[in-house]
Amino acid sequence: MPANPAPDLDALLARIAACRLCRDAPKGAPLAHEPRPVVRFSSTARLLIAGQAPGVRVHRSGLPFDDPSGERLRGWMGIDRAAFYDVSRIAIAPMGFCFPGLDAAGSDLPPRPECRAAWHDALFALAPGIETILVVGSHAQAYHLRRLGHERIKGEGMTGLVRRWRDFAASSPRLIPLPHPSWRNSGWLKRNPWFEAELVPELCAAVREALAPAP
Repeated sequence: MPANPAPDLDALLARIAACRLCRDAPKGAPLAHEPRPVVRFSSTARLLIAGQAPGVRVHRSGLPFDDPSGERLRGWMGIDRAAFYDVSRIAIAPMGFCFPGLDAAGSDLPPRPECRAAWHDALFALAPGIETILVVGSHAQAYHLRRLGHERIKGEGMTGLVRRWRDFAASSPRLIPLPHPSWRNSGWLKRNPWFEAELVPELCAAVREALAPAP
């Protein structure tokens, strides 16, 4: 671990921004459109939002969670857009940096595997200051729990993992598993009222703590 990771981190982020692996050296079918990696990271951020992959609106704007899912996520976190996009305090790194395209039903495809294989381990090795990780969706949950040595319960799905959020409260870094804030999960939220009644207040408190000025 370098004493000052910022120069190495800046160099890595520049390489990620120029990445075209999913088009030029893909694992499977090449990406059908021009890649546009979307990631926000800094050496001073203490909170990480680990998501899935950009949607088509984010692909166009280049700004992560610049869509209704982002509005819902910011509501869960209890912060406004200015705080959310303060890269000095909040890092945002999806499992796939580029919009993966749509399937035949018009839904987003899973994150491209090239990103995780090429970049993620190196990126998080340069993030010693991350204290809290919001792990959004099943792909991010699978990677970060494995990376940080947390055991999964056999057969446990996303709902079961999110229900176990208290199990990770004392981990370092602290993990907070979340469902994806997509409108497609509105039915899940109605079926699981404990999420907004119990977890969301704790999430807001954890976010306030992570964004507070360092002592």
